[in-house]
Amino acid sequence: MTEWFASHNGIEQMFLLCALLGGTILIIRLILTVAGIDGHDGDFDAAHTSSEQGFQILTIHGISSFFAMFGVVGYTLYHSASLGMLVALIGAVVAGVAAVWIIQRIFLGMLRLQSSGTLGLDAAVGSEGSVYLTVSKDGGRVQINFANRLREFEAVSVDGAAIPTGTAIRVQSISANTLVVAPIAR
Repeated sequence: MTEWFASHNGIEQMFLLCALLGGTILIIRLILTVAGIDGHDGDFDAAHTSSEQGFQILTIHGISSFFAMFGVVGYTLYHSASLGMLVALIGAVVAGVAAVWIIQRIFLGMLRLQSSGTLGLDAAVGSEGSVYLTVSKDGGRVQINFANRLREFEAVSVDGAAIPTGTAIRVQSISANTLVVAPIAR
């Protein structure tokens, strides 16, 4: 192995070392992530000012992917395609930057899949449901189908009249996180 490595000139050795270093780090990170020991399970009390902004360019993923692609493409262009050193360096840098950009886009795409899970109660206006506990001017409870879920909410009658259990209702408005409901005539 060392004879094979020594048979290459300096620029080829640089490309090979970059590919080996970047690829090794990527493979180690992949194995650790699949095994569930990627460094996010530590339990300690510490304060820091970081924010969850997602993928940053200067991370282990970004740097290792840059070096892996830089090395592989640079070696291929210089050694196998017999292109000059300048063309190989430019191609290697472009490939490394492209790898980082693609990984960044993948991470940003995954971040877009996140949602807070918080239901905006204002969207419940117009929803229909039924009275769970008799609704009066002092309040009661209703069940409505809201955001594809059957949810139970505090409610008051729109006109102050009592609405008995089981009556079909429609949400008219929201007041201080309480639904204002009216019976539906059926």
